[in-house]
Amino acid sequence: MNHRSLMRALGALGAAIAVRAAVRAARSYSFHGKIALVTGGSRGLGLLIARELARQGAQVAICGRDDEALQRATAQARADGQELSPFTCDLTRRDRVEQMVETLIGRSGRIDVLVNNAGIIQVGPVQEMTLADYEQAMAVHLWGPLYAINAVLPQMLARRQGRIVNVSSIGGKISVPHLLPYCASKFALVGLSEGLHAELAKDGVLVTTVCPGLMRTGSPRHALFKGRHRLEYAWFALSDSLPLVSIDARRAARRIVAACRRGDAEVMVSGAARAASAVHGLFPGATSRALALADRLLPGPGGVGGQAVAGRDSRPRWLPSLLTRLTDRAAEENNEIS
Repeated sequence: MNHRSLMRALGALGAAIAVRAAVRAARSYSFHGKIALVTGGSRGLGLLIARELARQGAQVAICGRDDEALQRATAQARADGQELSPFTCDLTRRDRVEQMVETLIGRSGRIDVLVNNAGIIQVGPVQEMTLADYEQAMAVHLWGPLYAINAVLPQMLARRQGRIVNVSSIGGKISVPHLLPYCASKFALVGLSEGLHAELAKDGVLVTTVCPGLMRTGSPRHALFKGRHRLEYAWFALSDSLPLVSIDARRAARRIVAACRRGDAEVMVSGAARAASAVHGLFPGATSRALALADRLLPGPGGVGGQAVAGRDSRPRWLPSLLTRLTDRAAEENNEIS
């Protein structure tokens, strides 16, 4: 490449960077005074996102199924000088979701930001998964977000502004063994979210798809384990606690809120998730073979079979607490423990 060609290339690159920065600046806005609704906001990542939005000046409502967890979350926030409005809601019931949104709009006049974060995780071999497991995962990860989006969207479109965040997973990009209902439903959420971003951007409603990798939220206590459930818990909790692979949930929440503020189309959250997605995109066959090898190391069928056992009842006594210290601490900090 000669000098003139190099200068043209650098000029084009500089122009592209400037345009990208200008677009981001135009899309960025303040959360101060905004009305936000965070589903699955009573604990874990959802609670941290809600707290971060409140810290940046938003008026935040959180919802979940567990009224006791919601009350603990609001009390915890109040002790730190933040107000969260709790709603007990089963997001798999469209009528309940519509009623909640109608109530919140009636109180506040509008909803500016919707964060779809509620989730469920079933862990175990495919032989122990039932159709009901897939139906439940789809109800929580696809239909629940869609009910909420459809409920808030008309008033966002009428004002030609709004932010929607759909928290999927790296499991919505790469299907991981022993998490098939979770991954299938998260793939569905990614497809919905990416399509919404493409269609709604022209109307002032910016949709962000979030695909985190492993996060230290403390969630293994609330996951459901099947088959040889104690061994399934062990590998799942250990993976969740690895400091070089998993990311601190508070950092993840800050990155997600920042991406929402900028109106980004997608955020992968952690470096490990970005790297895994990039490798899978370039070498899908090699990734699939690597996952097939990993599957050979995971527990086989048996144990409790198709029965689902909560994580808090699945932890094996032989699992050293030192190895899960980070995720155990996160469970205490993020309202995962009653």
